[in-house]
Amino acid sequence: MSQPPAISAKIVIAGGFGAGKTTLVRSVSQIPPLSTEAWLTEASEDIDDLSWSEAKSTTTVTMDFGRISLYPDLILYLFGTPGQPRFWFLWDDLSRGALGAIILVDSRRLDESFTALNYFENDSELPFIVAINRFDGKLWHEVPDVREALGLRPEVPLVTCDARDSGSTAQVLRDLVEHTMSLTTE
Repeated sequence: MSQPPAISAKIVIAGGFGAGKTTLVRSVSQIPPLSTEAWLTEASEDIDDLSWSEAKSTTTVTMDFGRISLYPDLILYLFGTPGQPRFWFLWDDLSRGALGAIILVDSRRLDESFTALNYFENDSELPFIVAINRFDGKLWHEVPDVREALGLRPEVPLVTCDARDSGSTAQVLRDLVEHTMSLTTE
């Protein structure tokens, strides 16, 4: 007996500058990810605030792309957005045709999250979840405090992850798929 064909879906990973979107795609992709990383240069010194991470030397300038077979019959194509304001115009194109979105949050810099939240709450009809990236393996703020600070509606799932860990990021993808499926069955 042959198996039914796999279903594929597009997932968008959005968030602020340096939230870990590229790292998330790289950690979970089962193919070598396509990355449009460019070196940060002196030209961006007045634009990109690096006071929070002197080690950051590259940035996404178009998108990141990866693929994972989340279940035997479900293939997810991952599209990571650039985080800087000068590249936000790409978000409409990257979101077109997507099943849903993950907004990745650095809780040390919550102010960097509001543009992505506003986009998916107001300018997009995509279902989304919010994932707090555990930088250095720890939470910098309690989950309920982050929910309150971001002003998230109760129905928006808020989860934690370590963008460096493939198991953790795969779970966030499962959380998004389950959330999206729950919205279609209501």
